[in-house]
Amino acid sequence: MSDTRSAAGDPDLSSFRDVQISPDFTELRRRFRRFVFPMTGLFLAWYFLYVLLADYAPGFMATKVFGNINIALLLGLGQFVSTFAITMIYVRWANRQVDPAAERMRQLIEGEGL
Repeated sequence: MSDTRSAAGDPDLSSFRDVQISPDFTELRRRFRRFVFPMTGLFLAWYFLYVLLADYAPGFMATKVFGNINIALLLGLGQFVSTFAITMIYVRWANRQVDPAAERMRQLIEGEGL
């Protein structure tokens, strides 16, 4: 079984409260929300556009693009592509923007404290 405790010991509850009210944590939450909420909104709009077109514009969705490939199939595959693209964008962004700040806060709470 693995041991997740640090060498310095587990932080106490007051350390977590101190971090929660710290300006660094507030900035980290702000960065996270500024990225995640708009990206989620864009993806949901794109998804509901697909659903609404499938329900209310079946003739348009059945339009053949080439061979047996129609607009509905292309937009459906686009959902998968956009999901993977958003995941890659988020991971890259988090590695650059969130992880360094989170690591600094982890060191503060586990190391010398606030």
